[in-house]
Amino acid sequence: MHKVEFEQLEETLFHEKLDNGLNVYILPKKGFSKTFATFTTKYGSIDNHFVPQGGTEPIKVPDGIAHFLEHKMFEKEEGDVFQEFSKQGASANAFTSFTRTAYLFSATGEIDKNVKTLLNFVQTPYFTEKTVEKEKGIIAQEITMYDDQPDWRLYFGIIENLYKNHPVKIDIAGTVESIQDITAEHLYTCYNTFYHPSNMVLFVVGNVDPEQMMKLVKEDQAQRTFVEPTEIKRIYPDEPKEVAIKERVLEMSVQKPKVFYGIKPEKLDLIGPDMLKHELAAQLAYELLFGRTSDFYHHAYENDWIDESYSFDYSLENGFGYALIGSDTHKPEILIKEIKHTLQNAVEKWPFGQEDLDRVRRKKIGFFMRALNSPEYIANQFTHYAFNEMNLFDVVPVLEGLEVSDLQNAFALVSHEPQHSVFTIMPTKKDEQ
Repeated sequence: MHKVEFEQLEETLFHEKLDNGLNVYILPKKGFSKTFATFTTKYGSIDNHFVPQGGTEPIKVPDGIAHFLEHKMFEKEEGDVFQEFSKQGASANAFTSFTRTAYLFSATGEIDKNVKTLLNFVQTPYFTEKTVEKEKGIIAQEITMYDDQPDWRLYFGIIENLYKNHPVKIDIAGTVESIQDITAEHLYTCYNTFYHPSNMVLFVVGNVDPEQMMKLVKEDQAQRTFVEPTEIKRIYPDEPKEVAIKERVLEMSVQKPKVFYGIKPEKLDLIGPDMLKHELAAQLAYELLFGRTSDFYHHAYENDWIDESYSFDYSLENGFGYALIGSDTHKPEILIKEIKHTLQNAVEKWPFGQEDLDRVRRKKIGFFMRALNSPEYIANQFTHYAFNEMNLFDVVPVLEGLEVSDLQNAFALVSHEPQHSVFTIMPTKKDEQ
C-alpha cells in the first residue's frame, strides 16, 4: 500500500491498485464521526458511442443510458439495496454526471458492512426486460419534472448553445423518447464495458484504519471474477471552436427573466497538471472579473441588474468545458451588455496585478481548507481529479505557484467572441400581462 503525506494539509492518503485494476484510496480522519465512501466509474452521459467489451466495432446507445443504469443498479432480485443500507444505519445515494457515475454512502457505524454492501451491489448487476420497462415510466416522469424547472432549462439551454456536436449538450437523463429504446441488453453491454474495476475508483474517507480497510477490500475483490481489462475506446465527434448558437430565448412561466452568458474554452485537450493549473487560473481570473468583490458585481447589484441568484463558474473536463455567468434580472439586455463590456475590457487591457491575485488566492485557499473538513466534499471531488490524472491535494501548492501571467493566459483561452453565447428565459406573454 502506497502512503502519501501532504504535510502542508496535514493529510495522509493511502492508495493501492489491486490485481483486478481497481484503484482504492483511503483517507483516515481521526476524530470524525462520519465515514463517507464512493465507488465511482469513469462513465457518464457523454459516453454514448464506444467499442463494447469483447467487440471490435463501435456502437451507439440511447441517450440517457448511464443515468438509467445508475437507477437500475439499486434494484436486485432479492429487493431494494437502499433498505439494506438503512438497516445498517447508512444513508446511500448515487449520481450520474457528464463523465462519471458514483455510488455512495455515509454512516457513523457498521462501516465494514456498508463497504461490503457498496462493493457487492455495484458489482452484481441484475436487469430484466420487465424491470427495465417499469423504470422507463419512472425516469420519464423525472425528465418531465426537470423540463418544467426554469433553472435546469437555463443550464442545459446554454450548454446546447455552446456545443454543436459534443454529447455534453444532451441532458444527462436523456429524453422521454430516447429512454424508450433502452433494453436490458443495452444495460449489460454498458455495464460490462464501463463497470470493470480497472475503470473504477473506491474512495473511503473518515475515522477508519487504512490497513484494516484495505485488507477488507482486497479480500472482497479476491472472491470475485472479472475478465481481463481492455482499454475502453470512446468515440466523440469533432467539435468546432465556435459556439453552435449565439443567442436564444425561451419563454417559460417565470416571474423574472433569467440569463446565462456562456463561454466555450478554446483549448480542451488538457489533462493532468496542465489541466489543474489552467482550471485554477481560470477560476481565479473569473473571480477577479465577476466575483462578489469585483467592480462588475458591485455595479450590477447597485443598479438592480442582478439579485441573490447571481452566479459564475468555470468548469473543465477533458474534451469540454464552459464558463457561465448569470442571474435572474429585470434588465436582461443591460446585464448581457455589461458582461460583454467587462470581458472586452479585460481583453484589451488586463486590469489586475499581484495584489489582486494574492487576495483571490487567499480566498480560494481558505475555501479549500474549510472544505477539507467535509468528507462528502473530499470524496466527491477526489474522483473528478483522479479521472483527469490530477490530485485533489495538489490544489493548494498549484494555487500558491500561480502568477498573474497564468491568469491572463487562462483567460485568453475563453475570451474570443465566436466562443460566446447567451441563453435567456423570458416570462410568457400571459405572465407579463
